[in-house]
Amino acid sequence: MALPFYHAGGPATPAFALASLNGTGALDAREAIALLGGTIAAHHPLAEAPGALARSDGAPAIVLDLAGADDALAHDVVAAVDSLAAARAWRLVVAFSIAQIDPVVAALGEEAGAVQLLCEPDRAEWIGALAVAAAHAGGGGVRSPERDSERLARLSAEVARIAALLAQLSDGGVGLDRAEEPRLAFHPASTAAVTVTAAQLRAVLRARRLRDRFLGKGLFEDPAWDMLLDLYASRLEGRRVSVSSLCIAAAVAPTTALRWITRLTERRLLARTPDPGDRRRVFVGLTDEAVRALQAYLGALAEAGLPLA
Repeated sequence: MALPFYHAGGPATPAFALASLNGTGALDAREAIALLGGTIAAHHPLAEAPGALARSDGAPAIVLDLAGADDALAHDVVAAVDSLAAARAWRLVVAFSIAQIDPVVAALGEEAGAVQLLCEPDRAEWIGALAVAAAHAGGGGVRSPERDSERLARLSAEVARIAALLAQLSDGGVGLDRAEEPRLAFHPASTAAVTVTAAQLRAVLRARRLRDRFLGKGLFEDPAWDMLLDLYASRLEGRRVSVSSLCIAAAVAPTTALRWITRLTERRLLARTPDPGDRRRVFVGLTDEAVRALQAYLGALAEAGLPLA
């Protein structure tokens, strides 16, 4: 049964170009496209995808399924296709494993916010991502990561209905999550002199994980705060953190963690730095603005006599 898909001008038949390790892969993507009532304009082997797409008009929405690809191939194909997508205003969806997080994010660089990233997605996540990509397809113009991510957040609310319907058809798939985006206001630093150690921050993180252990997972998810605490502790320890490590620290599904990393980066709380020794890896750290905000927060806690939590 195909779910109804509506474009801005009414009912539409979305078209996708697929690329997977071989021309018969991407089974989950193909199933999701069928459920959306979409069509597959082309299906290329992953290694040939950049050249094949460059020689053709492609399709407004491109899907890369990196299952089975080694890091070098995953990195190079994502980088090449993302450049094409940016130049031709195509929408790009990239699906990958947890082990491929670092090469994928490194390949995208600052464009990560303009691409839909799916880390080991379930059926509902596939449906949601492809519906959003199709809704944006053909819009033209130059991609802007911040503008695109804001539009994707708004569209997620519309797509949630489709994901919920699909979850009912499947064995209880998970629908799209949506993080709200209120604007942050950084307040002047407190006059209280506060020293916090990495050990204290790590203890807070361990305590937060104990809640999941005794009360069940999914009740206390707060990935943004967990990532900020982990990065602050790592900064105090003089240790660099890769994107994949930060996703683990977030204690949520990797796709959700990647969305939060993008969002925190757009808010100028996180900054990405390429690994000079490995082009397939990116480190993430707190910006100076984030450090000042955290120090002000710790000072405010101290003045109020409140514990760090």
